[in-house]
Amino acid sequence: MSDTKPKVLLVDDEAGLRELVRVYLEKSNFEVTEAGDGWEAEQALEAEHFDLLILDVMMPKLDGLTLCKRIRSTRNDLPILLLTAKGEENDRLLGFEHGVDDYVVKPFSPRELCARAKAMLRRSVTLQFQPSEIRVAHLLIDPVSHSVEWYGTEISLTPKEFKLLYILAKSPRQVFSREQIMSQAWGEDYFAEPRIVDVHVKNLREKFNALHPFHHLQTIRGIGYRFEVSS
Repeated sequence: MSDTKPKVLLVDDEAGLRELVRVYLEKSNFEVTEAGDGWEAEQALEAEHFDLLILDVMMPKLDGLTLCKRIRSTRNDLPILLLTAKGEENDRLLGFEHGVDDYVVKPFSPRELCARAKAMLRRSVTLQFQPSEIRVAHLLIDPVSHSVEWYGTEISLTPKEFKLLYILAKSPRQVFSREQIMSQAWGEDYFAEPRIVDVHVKNLREKFNALHPFHHLQTIRGIGYRFEVSS
């Protein structure tokens, strides 16, 4: 995050909503750049650095989920807050599968949105990790550089994926419930479906398994997950 005002890219095809949100964000000491569709957002992201992306789902030309997927194919360090009119659980989970970090369902309070944005930036820069790396067989987790290597190859993880993996790996063989994982990875003030943890574990397994079978993350049926060092 920048040393001065955090820079936010606000992407929504509704000009009136963008103006309302921009006013609140600027009052909360954010620097705001607007984009009316996904294509404009891509160009803005290529042109300059942003600390946070606030992204609507339903947009012309390039929808929010497709844009999010394209962003995550090249970078994972940008926190993404999704604006969606779809309140159903499956739609929210789909957003997390595409790499979204948090969401707000329309209609929403601009104050709530600002509070979520501030909380996301705090979580992205205040990582409650000890500055010590974890080495287990062919796995290396470095919280200082925020990097992960599997069989000598770096695996690109989103901030939430990294945090979830580190939480489990720093306490090997300890069983964590989904609620415990969410409390540590998302914060005590975050309320959402525990299934979000399942989505992130699924994404982690897919990324590691694409290179070599990964058995460290084990599901404990009816409870949650644990990190097994002997796998």
